[in-house]
Amino acid sequence: MDVVQMVKKAKKRDQEAVLQLVMNQKDEYYRLAYTYMGNQHDAMDVMEEMIVILYEKIHQLNKEESFYSWSKTILVNRCKDILKKQNKLILMSEWDHHQVNRKEREQINADPYELSEQQMDINLLLENINNQQAEAIKLKYFHDLDYKTISKITNVSIGTVKSRIFQGLKRMKSLYGGDGVE
Repeated sequence: MDVVQMVKKAKKRDQEAVLQLVMNQKDEYYRLAYTYMGNQHDAMDVMEEMIVILYEKIHQLNKEESFYSWSKTILVNRCKDILKKQNKLILMSEWDHHQVNRKEREQINADPYELSEQQMDINLLLENINNQQAEAIKLKYFHDLDYKTISKITNVSIGTVKSRIFQGLKRMKSLYGGDGVE
């Protein structure tokens, strides 16, 4: 699929072109939305909202080849807006209880071989660094996004992104127990 041609069609109010562009990377959009929203239902809802926003604002996109980074920025911003409105900030005292319940549900519903100790360790470490660092690390390593794309999505400079990742990893390393794992 030629992205530039599809974006040009979409700019002419072709709804099908917008949907084709989104469907081309639907798994990436979903994983990104799920990272922020934390559940399937909310992730799907925010993706639907993103599609509407893309259709309404695609004429504002200057460089057709930037469609995917632009649309992912819209998705992340929409996730953040919804989370702010829903006031989904969980107090640390509530977080421990929430985590226990979530882990119990995962162990009941999931294949025990899928839940690795290493994944749980990483998630626990991410919970113990600041939100901006955790966000940058997740975008870089869970979604394999480059610094430039992360910079656009989070609306900070590339240097800030690199610093957040470096400082976050440094903090995680010190929390994990030092110089490395043997």
